[in-house]
Amino acid sequence: MFERYTEKARRVIFFARYEASQFGSPYIETEHLLLGLLREDKALANRFLRSHAAIESIRKQIEAHTTIREKVSTSVDLPLSHECKRVLAYGAEEAER
Repeated sequence: MFERYTEKARRVIFFARYEASQFGSPYIETEHLLLGLLREDKALANRFLRSHAAIESIRKQIEAHTTIREKVSTSVDLPLSHECKRVLAYGAEEAER
């Protein structure tokens, strides 16, 4: 399913799935994708956001605006939300340019 993505992008999706399971989400949402990106490449995230504190601030904001349910087993297959699929499609389009 994710063969068209680079190894780095697949790791971001893997971490996004982990984040979704920790929140107890039935889907991988865009906020999980952001958290996966921040987890996969901390150096890039720090350059982009200018500080480690900004990364923690983003995580806390997401936690504050997300209903946290009972954790989902990481062995459960979580589907991508519609919005998350759109983000990945846009990313693939940009990569092809």
